[in-house]
Amino acid sequence: MTALSISEPGRDCPLCPRLHDFIAEWRQREPSWFNAPVPTFLPPDGDDAVRLLIVGLAPGLRGANRTGRPFTGDYAGDLLYSTLISHGFARGEFKARPDDGLELVGTAITNAVRCVPPENKPVGAEIATCRTFLVPTIARFPNLRAVLALGSIAHQSTVRALGGRVAAYPFKHGGQLPAGGITLFSSYHCSRYNTNTGVLTEAMFVSVFREIAAFLRK
Repeated sequence: MTALSISEPGRDCPLCPRLHDFIAEWRQREPSWFNAPVPTFLPPDGDDAVRLLIVGLAPGLRGANRTGRPFTGDYAGDLLYSTLISHGFARGEFKARPDDGLELVGTAITNAVRCVPPENKPVGAEIATCRTFLVPTIARFPNLRAVLALGSIAHQSTVRALGGRVAAYPFKHGGQLPAGGITLFSSYHCSRYNTNTGVLTEAMFVSVFREIAAFLRK
């Protein structure tokens, strides 16, 4: 079985009953929405082109859970994709819908938890269970050099997916550490809450991508 075949959960993945039931409820309420595990967003050149993997927390209810593409349909995507475009990691115009024609460049985007959790809060068991997909997602990219984890939960799950101990890789905004054969970068999550409260400014977010771009040019 290849990394590709096990890196994406099926549409009716039953491994996390709470999340499965939550999605089933929203399929009844909003049948036109995606309402399923959100797949990894890939560049058109495929897995071999990926040198940077971005790992978020989980799909937003009215964002990726509605649209089926990571960080599409909510504020976090506005900031993320504009920053990706300005640093050459994406091209086109982001219009917050999956058919907007936006393309990633050498970059893939996924989530530590693929299904939308109630109140945007996955529990520990769900994070651990979904890591069975994060591990092969990382492994499917043979030319991967960097992973950017958005937020402490994504950071911790990525560290574990890379075979490291969380205590040895503490989360820090702007962090840059070698881990599991790649370099792990970390940023506060680009959520509206973090930007509204000043935890994360646009300048802080841009600086992380500036460092990643410089690293990948080496």
